[in-house]
Parts: sequence; structure tokens; C-alpha cells
Amino acid sequence: MKRNILLLVCFAVIIKAASAQQLPQYTQYVFNNFLLNPAVAGIENYTDAKLGYRSQWTGLNGAPQTGFLSINAPLGTDFTQGDAAGFPGGGDVNPSSRLYTQYYQASPPHHGIGFTLVSDKAGPITQTNVAAAYAYHLGLAPRLNLSVGVSAGMNHILLNTSEITLATPLDPAISNGNNSQWKPDLSIGTWLYSADFYVGISVQQLLKQNLYFSTSTTAVDVSKTVPHFFFTAGTKLYASDDVTLLPSILVKEIQPVPLTYDLNLKASFQDKFWLGGSYRHNDSFGILAGFNLSSFINVGYSYDITTSSLNTVSNGTHEIVIGLLLNNRYKVTCPQHGF
Repeated sequence: MKRNILLLVCFAVIIKAASAQQLPQYTQYVFNNFLLNPAVAGIENYTDAKLGYRSQWTGLNGAPQTGFLSINAPLGTDFTQGDAAGFPGGGDVNPSSRLYTQYYQASPPHHGIGFTLVSDKAGPITQTNVAAAYAYHLGLAPRLNLSVGVSAGMNHILLNTSEITLATPLDPAISNGNNSQWKPDLSIGTWLYSADFYVGISVQQLLKQNLYFSTSTTAVDVSKTVPHFFFTAGTKLYASDDVTLLPSILVKEIQPVPLTYDLNLKASFQDKFWLGGSYRHNDSFGILAGFNLSSFINVGYSYDITTSSLNTVSNGTHEIVIGLLLNNRYKVTCPQHGF
């Protein structure tokens, strides 16, 4: 019986902590920083909707699969109807160009709201998070903004016992247990941004929660959620009038595992398409590509090559993100602040 309990606990730990975190990870976080930081809500002057799917470690039975929907928008007539982004309408200026930087003006103070729905399945465990976000953007200087944000919602954890085979059917680790749980969730963040750089700090999963699938907490060790600290930064480097380099970094602090980080570099070709590469410490290398198909839709794709010990059983990781630019009054074809 103790052996069965140990196998169940180890399975959950391996699947959910193999990437050194309890929450899903994203290779294309630069395409949607709102997933990591609620302060990003309302940063663009249109309604930004994203739909994404990530299949991690394909070829490995029970490997994580993540799907998400996010949407955020600014509030306030000064922002949505005025020239808050500091450039004329009609999409005439590429936000990745030197010209955009030259004429850039900070956005006036405004509010932002958002919503996220994230479903992450790893083996028999499925976590579904539903949250609403609020952010306030303040102009610190003529070319500089600071935003602060908070996200609150609920996290649902489901253990599908039909996917588990045990020698003892009435194992106390799951028998008559709480296999479907709802837990409150809270995240906070701040975001400093201008025309050619951003710096963000956020904390997700602030409310520590006990997670166990047995009604008897003395029968098995109780696992707990831990806060996830994220630091991210990015900048623009102009290789020419048409080519802009966009390096970025994401640092993750999740106790008790060691500090880890992601490095990304994108090359943007006008506001038409971009190519890039990424490196995740002790985990993978990735290639990325994206196309701004119109002022309404864009799409990004990434493929990760596993470098950890899982590379013997994994065929890599696929991730695709589709973005919709709703209420896009200025007909821009790429994000102004999300790079």
C-alpha cells in the first residue's frame, strides 16, 4: 500500500515539477506577457485576444498539454479614442521601427481589464485556472509608463482515477478522497515600459494551498502550492530600418528548486513577420516564427528541442498561438509594447 502511495506522489511530482514549476510554462511568453503578469492588461490601444495550445514532450505518455484563452483591453475614452500610442492612425508607422521610437509618447493614465482561462493536463491530473485581472497605467514621464496589476480567480484540480492502475483498488491515497478541488488564486505584478524596452516583476499563486486527494491528511504527505516569482525584461535593437532585434529574458524563482531562466531573441522584419530562437536553462532550445497576417489576426509557432534527460523519450514540444486585434482603431498589424 505504501508503495502505491509513493508511486502516485512521485508521478505527480515528476510531471508537474520536471520543468521546475507547478504552473504551465510558455516558450512564446513574449507574444503574451499577460499570462505571466496582470499589469500588462490594457497595455495596447486595442482589445488583445490570444488563443494558444502547447504540447510538451510529445511522444511521452501523459506529458503536459496546455491550452489557454486570454483577453485584455484598455478602459477610458482618452486611451481608446485619443492618440494614446503617440503615432497616427491607419497603421502607417511600424511599432518596431526607429521612426516609431522617435515620435513615441507615453500613454495617458488609464485602466486595463482582462480575463484568462488556462487548462493544463499532466498524466491523470488536470488543473484549470479561471481569473480576472485589473491594471492601472500611470505616466511617469513623457516617454515612460508604469502599470500595476492584480489577478484573482479560482484554480480547479482534478485527479482522474480511471487513468491510474493500482495493486490495491482501495488505496487510501485516492480512495474516497477529494479528487476534484477548487482553490482560490491570486497574482500581482508591475510593468515599466517605453517605446524600446520593458521590465516586469510578478508573483503568481500567491495563496499557498494544501493539495491532497485523500480525506485523511495523515495517510499521505500533503503537497502544497508555492508562489512563482517572475522577472522579465526586453528591449529593441535596430539592425536597419527594416530589421529590429528583440532580445528578452525571463527569470523564474520557485522555491525550493534552483533559479532558472529563459533567453529569447527575435528578429522582426518590418511589421510583417519575425523569426527567433530561445534557450531554457537545463531544459531546451527552441525556434520561433510568427506572421502578422493583417490588422485583425497574427499567429506564432515554436518548437522546443529537449536537452534534459527526457530527450530519450521526447520528440520535442510544439506551441502555437493565434492573436486577434479587436477594436483595432489604428489598424496596427503588430503589438506596440509586446515584443
